[in-house]
Amino acid sequence: MRTISALIVAALLAFGGQASLAQSPMVSGQVIKVDPAAKKITIKHGPIPQLDMDEPMTMVYAVSDPNLLKAVKAGDKIRFEAEQINGQYTVMKIEKAK
Repeated sequence: MRTISALIVAALLAFGGQASLAQSPMVSGQVIKVDPAAKKITIKHGPIPQLDMDEPMTMVYAVSDPNLLKAVKAGDKIRFEAEQINGQYTVMKIEKAK
C-alpha cells in the first residue's frame, strides 16, 4: 500500500511540474477600463478555452502585478495571458498589440 501511495505522489508531482511549465497562449482583446486603485482591468476579448470561456465576453480581471496597468489605457488593443488563481481570474502578462 505504501508503494502505491508513493507512486501516486510521484505521478502527481511529475504531471504538476509539466503543467506549470506549459504557457498559456496570449489572447487578443481591448481594454475597456483600468482601475489602478482596485488593481483591476476590464477587457473585452474572444474565447479563452483554457479558462473554459467558450464565448467572447467583457470581464473584469485582477492583475498579478499592479505595474501591468501602467502600460495600458482604455481603448488599447492588447494581448494578454490570464489564469484562475484562488477562484479569481487574474491577468499575468499584458502587452499592447502590434
